[in-house]
Amino acid sequence: MKIYVDFDDCICETARAFSMLAVEMFNKNVPYEAINFFDLDKSFDLNEEEFERFMLRGHQPEVLLSYEETPGASEVINEWISCGHQVSIITGRPFSAYEPSRKWLDDHGLKDVSLYCLNKYGRDSFIKDSDFSLELEDYYKMEFDFAVEDSPKAFKFFDHLPDLKVMVFDRPWNRKYELKSPNYTRCFDWNNIRNKVAEFIR
Repeated sequence: MKIYVDFDDCICETARAFSMLAVEMFNKNVPYEAINFFDLDKSFDLNEEEFERFMLRGHQPEVLLSYEETPGASEVINEWISCGHQVSIITGRPFSAYEPSRKWLDDHGLKDVSLYCLNKYGRDSFIKDSDFSLELEDYYKMEFDFAVEDSPKAFKFFDHLPDLKVMVFDRPWNRKYELKSPNYTRCFDWNNIRNKVAEFIR
């Protein structure tokens, strides 16, 4: 099986870290459970200049390396790999974040996963003229049987795979999202994801 896994808020707790960062940088206290929008400028009520500074800070290597692992992520992913499944981490982070992201994976025992930086959210990002290691035309040539993703904005990248089973990692910003087909399953933790994938494989 070929499995797509998103990075932020699927295998690491990025939004929880950003919640603390918003307090540190702007004295804006928005608890994790109150992050109701995937667009963090909206969730944290940041203007364009503040949002750019916020995202640049959140993607500094030392900050990226500090993100906590989502409980169970590396354990389940390594189980899949040990069973012969191919796991690819497809992140919307720009390629400038590749090295610390790769180090984070290695440090958390995920040396055997591939990492790709895909332009999921548009090139006009907080890092101007961002580079990405995976272009959309090449991504669309890839095939996956399962996906683990938290962002409704990324679901459009699955439309070309009608049989793909998508595990929607439950997060505050996607709870109002209506799952678009029976192939989409809401999952609440990595044990839930493990069990659902196992059901499909059986």
